Amino acid sequence: MTFGWRALLALVSGILLSLAFPPVGASLLAPIAVALFALAVHHAPGRQAAVVGALQGATTFALLIRWMSLIGVDAWLALVGVCATWMALMAWAQARTSRLPWWPLWFAMLWVAQEALRDRIPIGGFPWGRLAFGQTATTLTPWAAVAGAPAVTFATALAGGLLAYGLLAFLRRRMEWMVAALGGLLIVALAGLLIPRPAVGEGQPPTAIVAVVQGGVPTVGLGQSDERRAVLDRHVRETLDLADAVGKGQVPAPQAVIWPENAVDIDPYTSPDVAATLTATARAINAPILIGAVIDAPGDPSMAANVGIVWTGDGPQDMYIKRKPVPFGEYVPLRSVLASLIGRFDRVPRDFMGGAIPGVLDVGDVRVGDVICFEVAYDEVVRDAVVAGGRAIVVQTNNATYAGLGQPEQQATMSRLRAVEHGRTVLVAATSGISAVIAPDGAILGEIPEGQTGSIVVEVPLRDSRTLADWLGAWPEWLCTIGAAIAVGFTFRRRPDEDGARLEAPISAEHPPSPA
Repeated sequence: MTFGWRALLALVSGILLSLAFPPVGASLLAPIAVALFALAVHHAPGRQAAVVGALQGATTFALLIRWMSLIGVDAWLALVGVCATWMALMAWAQARTSRLPWWPLWFAMLWVAQEALRDRIPIGGFPWGRLAFGQTATTLTPWAAVAGAPAVTFATALAGGLLAYGLLAFLRRRMEWMVAALGGLLIVALAGLLIPRPAVGEGQPPTAIVAVVQGGVPTVGLGQSDERRAVLDRHVRETLDLADAVGKGQVPAPQAVIWPENAVDIDPYTSPDVAATLTATARAINAPILIGAVIDAPGDPSMAANVGIVWTGDGPQDMYIKRKPVPFGEYVPLRSVLASLIGRFDRVPRDFMGGAIPGVLDVGDVRVGDVICFEVAYDEVVRDAVVAGGRAIVVQTNNATYAGLGQPEQQATMSRLRAVEHGRTVLVAATSGISAVIAPDGAILGEIPEGQTGSIVVEVPLRDSRTLADWLGAWPEWLCTIGAAIAVGFTFRRRPDEDGARLEAPISAEHPPSPA
């Protein structure tokens, strides 16, 4: 295959893969995109494969995270470049392992390995665009309960690899291999339906009535954080309206109320007026409120902290400090150098500290595992909150900066995957949308669309038992990474004639080569 054809396949693959994620959300396109990518790198020379991988990665992420361009075109392109580099490395490795037997298996392992490294390197990594996050309501979703998001990525990549394998077998007139590949594809696609997904509560209490509040913001975009008191007042007003509805018997009284990230951006510990407002609101609704706030960092007022605070009619109680602040959004690496070169870093006048303890909080009788905004994309942050005792998961988020650009939809689908992965109700509270209540089996129990205000009051299951994914932790991900590394290493031990023209021989009726 010529480089031109490989590049074209990679370009189309990137476009289709971006469409598999929200806001389009055509999940079925993901295995097709992966199959096209497998064909693009199959038996490719190393340098060509790397270029093809970079092209596919640049296309995918340029479209997927176009919302980053609101921060700055340079930031958008830089992040696209980082992601494309990982895709280039994966493509190079996949091209080598495509010469091994059972190459769709190594292909899938390498995709998991690429995501494992990209999720962590550099500066804490960037998990957006994982194959699993495009498969949050498909027959592949239940695999999350077995081995987490990496299992869903593996199944998606394996399905794409088998599809490519079957096509190559058809072109080479090896019908028996084509049938085997399609049979394997069918098993991968349907086996997840046999995995149980619990939907009922357990333990004491097995259920709780919870309210999620979406108060809205005066403006969206970069200026949305400039009207902090107005954002607070909107969430207070929405909660007081809910209290009025409870008093009239229109909705049941909630046992806990969830506010979003940045609902309280005026430090209530240093502002008596804000503290009094929060206390009065908690008394009016007669339930504790988990607020999202920005405060002076405990022990270091020169820094800030993004926190979830349980606020009751008696004042503040437990607090969770966000463990993974966003680089360049909540802190500036190499600030002394970069701040003088890039003026917009003035919008981050002080760095946010990172917490060290999983976010397990008692919001009245409801023990939740709290994660804040982008943390929902990081496996270990969510898993730690569940393993530490969270009976439901709370995602406090503020996506108003990216309103209307697809980012809120992308983040909301991640929460749906986490519900299945951990067998927990997920309560998503967003300032301007999308807020939602998601059952442990992934079903949507209530939702407030982007740009609207309101509240959701639902009786939700609370659960204590752990999924197999909780017990296994990151082991499946690292085992795939080790397996992929061994497969790549093995390719360096093969004889030169095994990597040469014999495998690139023209397809003919007389000598139809095996797709392996």
